Amino acid sequence: MKISFVIIVILVSVVISLGIWRLLDLIRNNAAAGKLKASVGGARNDFEPALILDLPEPAQRYFKFTIKPGTPIYIIVELSMTGKLGFGDKHTPNYRAMKAKQILAPPHGLVWRVNAGPISGSDGFADGRSWTRFWLFNLLPVVRVENNADHYRSAFGRVAAEGAFWVPASLLPSDHVEWTAIDANTARATLSYGDLRQDVEITVDEEGRPSQISIQRWSNENAQKIFKEQPFGGRLSNFQEIDGYCLPAHVEGGNLFGTDEYFPFFVADINQVHFPQKGAQ
Repeated sequence: MKISFVIIVILVSVVISLGIWRLLDLIRNNAAAGKLKASVGGARNDFEPALILDLPEPAQRYFKFTIKPGTPIYIIVELSMTGKLGFGDKHTPNYRAMKAKQILAPPHGLVWRVNAGPISGSDGFADGRSWTRFWLFNLLPVVRVENNADHYRSAFGRVAAEGAFWVPASLLPSDHVEWTAIDANTARATLSYGDLRQDVEITVDEEGRPSQISIQRWSNENAQKIFKEQPFGGRLSNFQEIDGYCLPAHVEGGNLFGTDEYFPFFVADINQVHFPQKGAQ
């Protein structure tokens, strides 16, 4: 009887401890999102074509398509999305339905909070650190990576690429963005943040609509499980106009983009877009 009581006490203590741990993760996510909002301040000047006259022609088309003249320059966005995540590989995708919320403020960072069936958690890059924290049934930690230089570099790649998806104004000429031409329909933006640099290649059609975004991402998603630069990217479609911005409402992306082993593990449909700076003008 006494042994059973001790076992019950231990189990209850473990459950309570895990619950507190999970709660602390949620608190840290909220704090990181708050710092991202605070880091950008209010809206900047309105977008005008004169801002991009010195850029490569494909980059000019990209901005003319994605931002209407006279639109306030917003460099942070909040997104709600549904879709699916692949937990397998190209041959056995093991997709699960997902819903997620994200705050994205390139180059400063992102916080992505997701639920995919029994799996929930977050990815983040903010305030000088990065993390991946996933839980099973909101109770058991199954993936935890943080305070890791390789992960930090990899996470910045995601910030840069998704900025090209959903925060085009973050790539306007500035001290942390450089542009170079590649060909008639592709230009490269190089985004800097501290010691980090990430090239982002943007391919556009004749109207400037971005059809695909690709980067060389620092990643260990390969057969050798070693960190190295390798292709990562996505295709964009179903563009919608929101507050002067024309953004993709459907995105498919993943590792080894442009190769035979490309696996679009991330498939998302954007349900809601909000610019926090809009209320801070």
